[in-house]
Amino acid sequence: MKALIILAILATLGILFFMYSRNKDLKKLLISLATFIAIISLAIVGNLTRQVMPIFLAHEVLVIISWGALLLYVFRGKYYWWIIFAPVVTIGLFLILEFLTGSGS
Repeated sequence: MKALIILAILATLGILFFMYSRNKDLKKLLISLATFIAIISLAIVGNLTRQVMPIFLAHEVLVIISWGALLLYVFRGKYYWWIIFAPVVTIGLFLILEFLTGSGS
């Protein structure tokens, strides 16, 4: 599974740089790379939600959907920021639940 994740990351970086070599659009490349780093960061920070399994599964699904939205931006040029940054909602929900119920649950 870890190898599959690493291959997906490398494939995404390859797609980003391949599209840059075709279009020579530096702004789109930089936006794509920054968004990709943000998605990877959200996926790493989302591991803190592992204690509450339904929120963790929802977070993982949202990370996959946001990755797809990034690829949609790369190929079609439509930037759906609200889909890309949707995993922040599950992290916020987890933090609110931890604040209200404590970490003993």
